[in-house]
Amino acid sequence: MARAGLTAERVTTAAADLADAVGFENITVSALARSFGVKDASLYAHVRNLQDLRERVALLAAGELADRIAAAVAGRAGKDAMAAFANAYRDYALAHPGRYAATQAVQLDPAVLATSTVYIRTIELTHAMLRAYNLVEPDLTDAGRLLRSAFHGYITLEANGGFSHSRDVQKSWERALDGLHLLLENWPADPSPHAAEEERT
Repeated sequence: MARAGLTAERVTTAAADLADAVGFENITVSALARSFGVKDASLYAHVRNLQDLRERVALLAAGELADRIAAAVAGRAGKDAMAAFANAYRDYALAHPGRYAATQAVQLDPAVLATSTVYIRTIELTHAMLRAYNLVEPDLTDAGRLLRSAFHGYITLEANGGFSHSRDVQKSWERALDGLHLLLENWPADPSPHAAEEERT
């Protein structure tokens, strides 16, 4: 019988909190059960296994991140929207390292990610922001991948103490956003023959 008071949502939130404390890769059903003062079997009434638990944490975190970004970019466009998007992304990642790591986990079931409304919403938010730069596919995808790579790389280095120069990290972040904005405003045309043919038609 499921222990009174435990729900899938409560278990997932506790797992996300544990991920922030010890790292996403270090969460286990046993550790989570100990935090509730129950045996492992009590949790299996709410999650199938460790993989299911990790997927739930990833979806929870992705939804939280999407909410932060949506609130930040509301009513903004162009550079203001891009900077608000980036700052919301960075703030969440630094405040919730375990949750953020869950959103980046490549071992999650691709089928779950492909059909997840929260991941799809994140893509839609990204594309909506980029359309203000007059980008269309495939440039939307290319630019979105660039921004994700830039944000993730910067945040990961920052979180791991990878910036040893005396230059203020916040100032460098702001200048990086200035550079990304300039790039997006001057996005290069696709030189492929297929793209050129599409433009003529």
